[in-house]
Amino acid sequence: MTKITYSFLRPRYSRVLLGCLLGLCLVVITGCLNLGPKYQPPDLGYEIPPSYQHASAGASTGASTNSPVTPEPQDRWWQVFHNPDLNRMVDQVVQHNLDIKKATARILEVRAQVVQARGARLPEVGLESQVQRQSQPVGVTTGPSGGTRVTANINSVSIPAFFEVDLWGRLARAEEAAREDLLQSEENRHTVAQTVTAEAISLYLQIESLERQIKIVEDSIESYRDSLQVVNRRYERGLVPVLDLRQARRTLAQAEARLPALRQDLGIAQQQLAVLLGKYPQTSPAREHPEDYYKKLDPVPPGLPSELLRRRPDIQASEAGLRALNARVGEALAARFPRISLTGNLGYTSSDLSTLLRPESFLWSWAAGLVQPLFQGGRLTARQREAEARFEQGAADYAKIVLTAFSEVEQALLTREEQLQRRERLVKFLEEARATQRVAESRYQRGLVGYLDVLEAQQTRFQAEENLVLADFAILNNRVSLHRSLGGGWAQLAPVPRPQSFFLKTSKAMN
Repeated sequence: MTKITYSFLRPRYSRVLLGCLLGLCLVVITGCLNLGPKYQPPDLGYEIPPSYQHASAGASTGASTNSPVTPEPQDRWWQVFHNPDLNRMVDQVVQHNLDIKKATARILEVRAQVVQARGARLPEVGLESQVQRQSQPVGVTTGPSGGTRVTANINSVSIPAFFEVDLWGRLARAEEAAREDLLQSEENRHTVAQTVTAEAISLYLQIESLERQIKIVEDSIESYRDSLQVVNRRYERGLVPVLDLRQARRTLAQAEARLPALRQDLGIAQQQLAVLLGKYPQTSPAREHPEDYYKKLDPVPPGLPSELLRRRPDIQASEAGLRALNARVGEALAARFPRISLTGNLGYTSSDLSTLLRPESFLWSWAAGLVQPLFQGGRLTARQREAEARFEQGAADYAKIVLTAFSEVEQALLTREEQLQRRERLVKFLEEARATQRVAESRYQRGLVGYLDVLEAQQTRFQAEENLVLADFAILNNRVSLHRSLGGGWAQLAPVPRPQSFFLKTSKAMN
């Protein structure tokens, strides 16, 4: 390590020296070098198509597939469900969810780290005061009585200053990395909001689906009870065998046994939604829903461009983290170069406290130091290699996140197509199942068919109704997954406010 120090002891140089120091600080702060590689977006290693494979064709809506339509992001995309209760629920989730609050607090933490990194590039100025009394021998002490000792008082007050000349951009790179960490935490907050909001909407839709399934089972129980009464009357008259009566009772018991499981699933979903809302987990009875509850959702714009995926906050967060890793490579490289520091001190010193602030007690000093690492066993080089390896890991993670995002969008689009076609067939199947039940019951009343035909028709009809409810839930939930995977249309969260000191809030409360 090499260190060079310059000191001036004549007071007449103080003003000129102070001006030079300030000018040097300004030049250094604004004109330092920034060592290290310039950030370049990484090579993903695979080709990105201009649009999604399973996106709707433009011809279906009169648009051209050669000019994809870029939909405008909607701040409240969940309004496509046309459900005011759902809209209010999402507002409460964004406001009260504990995971979002935690992510918000994380932003405040990283924001403070940015201030610390920025402060490291500025001069440090302090205030020191010292009162000292010391006793020391004078001359050589010989004999048992010892020598002469002098006792003196030293009083001082001074303003020390320190500044590191960031000639190679080490501190600038550290501040750059801290700013990217802040951006990453902001995007992570949006990712948390996306995840929580999507989960809350899915639970809301699941609750409605379970309530409709409970209603179908209750209707089936009522229907099976009516059938049991009919079979019982016919059995008492000797028109049907005891097997018909046993089958009617078995079917009724089987339907009644399904209710507890559905009510349990409903209660668990309600409790999970309450936790997302930041409320105590409670349950409530199933609500009634109209038969025509299903409303067609707004169509997905044709020719969705793949560029929309860059709006996803997890991708933005990953790229911000990659830029931070790139800045830390430059920071590790700059640490291998010399460090230049400037120190200064202005104040007063005197052996008598009463004369401390007199002009003759004034003192000042300044020094410039140069420190160059010569041998540290390869630690600085290894630290740079470590930072470079972390950047390569971050690049691989970024490429994987982008590829996974494309997979999620393609899966959601493919699933959407198949589910819509399946629902059309289930609607037709349900119509035929209801008609078959009416015919079977009519023929059974006239003794033309056995009870097994009626029982099969009833079970097929109610199973078809449940399948349709499950298909509707799958379609609605798939729309949630599609919006989440595209990363667009999420409500903008309120900006994170500046932190208020805990001690300040405590003192106000006490007053």
